[in-house]
Amino acid sequence: MEPSLPEALLTDPGLQARAAKALAHDGDRAPLTLRKAGVEPALAAAALTLADLRRHARPKFGDLADRLYFTRAGLEQATRWPVAVRRAARFAASAGEVTDLCCGLGTEALAFAQAGLEVEAIELDQATADYAKANTEALDLPVRVTVADALQTPLAESAFADPARRSGGTRNFNPADYSPSLDPLLTRLRTTRFAAVKLGPGISHDWIPEGAEAEWVSVDRDVVEACLWLGEAAQTPRRASLLKSGTWHELTGTGQERAEVGAVADYLYEPDGAVIRAGLIAELAEDLNAHMGSEDIAYLYGDTLTETPFARVWKVEEVWPLHPKKLKPLLAERGIGRLTIKQRGTGIDPATLRKQLKLKGPEEATLVATRLAGAHVAILCSEA
Repeated sequence: MEPSLPEALLTDPGLQARAAKALAHDGDRAPLTLRKAGVEPALAAAALTLADLRRHARPKFGDLADRLYFTRAGLEQATRWPVAVRRAARFAASAGEVTDLCCGLGTEALAFAQAGLEVEAIELDQATADYAKANTEALDLPVRVTVADALQTPLAESAFADPARRSGGTRNFNPADYSPSLDPLLTRLRTTRFAAVKLGPGISHDWIPEGAEAEWVSVDRDVVEACLWLGEAAQTPRRASLLKSGTWHELTGTGQERAEVGAVADYLYEPDGAVIRAGLIAELAEDLNAHMGSEDIAYLYGDTLTETPFARVWKVEEVWPLHPKKLKPLLAERGIGRLTIKQRGTGIDPATLRKQLKLKGPEEATLVATRLAGAHVAILCSEA
């Protein structure tokens, strides 16, 4: 989409509506539908691309997606709206103004403005800044969008950064390859009182600066991002924040504790990915009165059933050696034809194991392949 096209689309909501309708009703023939209606080809292509991106944006933005302007790369990196709103509220509780560095499409800036903050959004790329401006106008929010270098621009009393994690169509997992690179960005953010930087969820703990708070966020069991909180924003060494069925839950701790190791028990707990990545297994184990079965495998076991938003819970039915030839008759005896196979610490391929088991029968179960006391085991269980 050319830089001028967001503005053209913004001033023609009727075209946006026609494009969305054509895409829904005519599918691959939608371009022809718009061309027959007299829409210029480039504008028709832009309108249909926007309609398609809005459709894909709904899981992140809900009904708000139908009012916003997206690029494919920008949508992939954009923060889910409930996560952005929650982060903006944390900023608004401690600051009156924020500089949003590497603002991309400007969606995070919209959440800041909606929370009552005075916002300047900084974006190095002019074309991307055009989208951010279009989004601020679409929601009629007072965000000032400036084309500038994130490492050079003056900062307000608080600052947020979401460095680009894609280049050449591929995702960068090494923070040194972010744009801008994480180290100089952290140095820049240290010059303001209250700051945070969004990172990919696979960030290594080695990148966490001393004194920072590292938070991992999951939405309905999907770990979507990490965030480093700096300066006065840091409240605890580690935090796992989970959004489930519209409600937020938080678990905090040092990330340095270790849970006790013991035998398999009546219930198996599978911690949420945000808890695992934050290193808060021991804190969760204490809350559940549970223990690990192996010191390096993130399953917990307990004798009592405790409801928790931080883990799925399974009732342990049987514990068997992890040998396909032995498992096959045991599963056949129980009539198990549908089997969910989960594994940690064994290196097996669940798809290969399923073929070896040749399952038949009307029953359904879950098989957890893992290690206990150094031995590979298969735990037959059902969700509690």
